[in-house]
Amino acid sequence: MSAVDVHSAPGHGPGPTGKEARRIRRFETRIAVCAGGGEICDGWVLGVVGAALPLARDDLRLTPAWVGLIGSASLIGLFLGGLVFGWLTDKIGRQKMYLIDLLVFLIGSLLQLVVQDPVQLLAVRLVMGAAVGADYAIAGALVAEFVSPARRGRLLASLIVFWYVGYTLATGLGIAMASLTDDASAWRWILASSALPSLVVLLARLGTPESPSWLASKGRIAEAEAISRRRLGRELERPAAEDPPVRTRHTTLFAPEYLRRTLFTSLFWLCQVTPFFAISTFAPQVLGLLGAPDNGLGELLLNVFLLVGCLTGMAVIDRVGRRALLLWPFCVTAVALLVLGLWPQAHQGVVALCFGVFALFHAGSSVLQAVYPSEVFPTAIRATGIGLAAAVSRIGAAAGTFLVPLGLQAWGVGAVMLLGCAVSVLGALVTAAWAPETGGLEPARASRPRSR
Repeated sequence: MSAVDVHSAPGHGPGPTGKEARRIRRFETRIAVCAGGGEICDGWVLGVVGAALPLARDDLRLTPAWVGLIGSASLIGLFLGGLVFGWLTDKIGRQKMYLIDLLVFLIGSLLQLVVQDPVQLLAVRLVMGAAVGADYAIAGALVAEFVSPARRGRLLASLIVFWYVGYTLATGLGIAMASLTDDASAWRWILASSALPSLVVLLARLGTPESPSWLASKGRIAEAEAISRRRLGRELERPAAEDPPVRTRHTTLFAPEYLRRTLFTSLFWLCQVTPFFAISTFAPQVLGLLGAPDNGLGELLLNVFLLVGCLTGMAVIDRVGRRALLLWPFCVTAVALLVLGLWPQAHQGVVALCFGVFALFHAGSSVLQAVYPSEVFPTAIRATGIGLAAAVSRIGAAAGTFLVPLGLQAWGVGAVMLLGCAVSVLGALVTAAWAPETGGLEPARASRPRSR
């Protein structure tokens, strides 16, 4: 069905003001916070593994192969979840999947308390990873379809901030729990700690209405109009006459009118996360080879710069524009990695500066992982497109995580940094060629292919 825009309808006069405008603003904020709560859970699920796996390895007598499988299970599950559940979100609705994926988080978190062998733990982590992939698609679609264009960029960007918060809290909690107890089963409680944010967010999401845009795309116009008037204080705009029906299926993403959008969102996301996961996963080893002291300070500063960069990206996205916020950080991170690659024995101050610059600019542009895929696809394939882009990005994350230790051993740290530089250059080229500027546009206009 055609994309439908619920944010402003020409001919319906000025938007709400005064008390009504404040009520709508509070509702939009609630949508974004509840969606961001899911991102906290996503980051939490991925962040607790680092501290839990060494303990589980001893308790369950895991072989190195099992450690690798369980450690990467969430990424594998995310790949599958993004492909399957993004499409399912477009088929059955945002609101249903919005709650189902949090139930999966909650149940999966608690099941980790009672798993008895590596196979059971692997299965649970795969399912939880699939829920993470689903939530990426659901959260972005809901925020894009409920929030007005004036606030959409910042509130979509805030989803990535929430992810970093969840990841950082989980990592810190896991390290603290692991250091404060000698209990062989402490890894169970570390992994199960994700049950707490999952329960809180699940309760907060109860009562969230279905997206009017999704309802309208399925022909349920009366329901869509009622929600739009009651929740957003505006009429539902009918689709433009030139917008033909859009079928909810993966193959639509590769139709000529959407292929460039699909390639762009998938490739820029992959180019961002490949060097990030590679460097962050092996930060102690990389920093050690570059001459930094092994006292944990480098990792801590890396995380601080990531959080500051993410907050900065959220703050400036509407001022500098989507395209510029993506293009120039790719260029800056490429230069930082190039310096480290050509000068691996640089002074510690140079190493720290390059890592800080990389983290700051990478995180600043990473907010677009929630923004661009949510804006450039029409309602009928929005979650499908987000899910596919997230799935493709995990290929880069897995490849980077797998290849870095091999590359460090075979070629040295300089060559690994140069490979990261090449990936950033590719991201810049993809952005320069294909990135649209969607800031301030209504969803229907932002997602309409340029050829129309």
